[in-house]
Amino acid sequence: MAVSPGDAEHLAAAVAAEFGVAEQTVIELLRDMLTPGITRPGWARARTAASGLLRRSLQRLIPGLRQRAAAAAEHAVTEAHRIGDRAARAELDEHHLPPGPDDLDTTPADRLIRALDEDFEPAYARILRQPQDVYRDVIARASAGVLEGQITRRQAAQRALDDFANRGVSGFVDSRGRNWELTAYIAMAVRTACGRAAVQAHADRLAAAGHQLVYVGAPGGSCPLCAPWEGKVLALAGPPGARDIRLPHATRALHTVTVHVAGSLMEARAVGFQHANCRHGISLYLPGVTELPTAPPGAYRYEDLQQQRYLERQVRRWKRRELAAMDNEGRAAARLRIRGYQAQLRELTRETGQRRKPEREQIDYAH
Repeated sequence: MAVSPGDAEHLAAAVAAEFGVAEQTVIELLRDMLTPGITRPGWARARTAASGLLRRSLQRLIPGLRQRAAAAAEHAVTEAHRIGDRAARAELDEHHLPPGPDDLDTTPADRLIRALDEDFEPAYARILRQPQDVYRDVIARASAGVLEGQITRRQAAQRALDDFANRGVSGFVDSRGRNWELTAYIAMAVRTACGRAAVQAHADRLAAAGHQLVYVGAPGGSCPLCAPWEGKVLALAGPPGARDIRLPHATRALHTVTVHVAGSLMEARAVGFQHANCRHGISLYLPGVTELPTAPPGAYRYEDLQQQRYLERQVRRWKRRELAAMDNEGRAAARLRIRGYQAQLRELTRETGQRRKPEREQIDYAH
């Protein structure tokens, strides 16, 4: 049974959902604190005086979020490790091969859990600080707009809130220099950790049972990072680099076969294979028995998958805008945009055969 980072996606969703709910709470808190008295004189002075209430509300949000997120992350990574181990056991059983020792070393999973807890700390800090900056910015921009006689205070405040809702809590930069919004960053971090836990347990189980080769699946829709490894044989250990090796046939005594090894699993992962959103699984390779796969006819195109992700992001963006709307007119306009992007998603998935994932259109889902 193949195992891929995508096998643990549902586990990452539970963690990201905690941060998604927190982000919704922040948007609603800003809206509710900025709306009262917005058409009356003295609004800016009254809202500035209430900034301490906002700070205390945000501070109360963090301890519970930290506790829930840590527990959810530990469960996700631990379960992902079990998924990888079970997948390897199932493969070995399918070929009537012994599974090796009863227990696997969980040290790699424990390290991933600790690393996630460290990754979450900047998120807590931004949830605490960024809304306070936005709050002050809204008051300043609304006041400036009224003084200049360009727009009403409500319009100016709504524009500033919309700017925040468009991006959400942001400012997270990954190792490749890409910027992420809060829940997308958390989801990426947890999916990466869970994927690594599952793949590591799978590889450790196969290695413990005496097997050193796996092959990469070919689901189609490959990104440029994964395409070079699709349908190739990888070594679980050993030096990097492609090579041909002679190995005993898996079922025929005294027979040998030549196997082309494209490199090591560690080498492939070092250049991006099995990244957070990767759907490529690895499976046990048996010399002389396993037939290497190719992408099926009509497989999804990478560009179509990316277009689906873009439309999902737009739906989430306008759902945040709906939360931030200070009046019914703004909420109705946001809902109209949401329905428009959802219609495009229905059309795209109908034309390409891709599965629509409504859960990815929710603010609190792992994007």
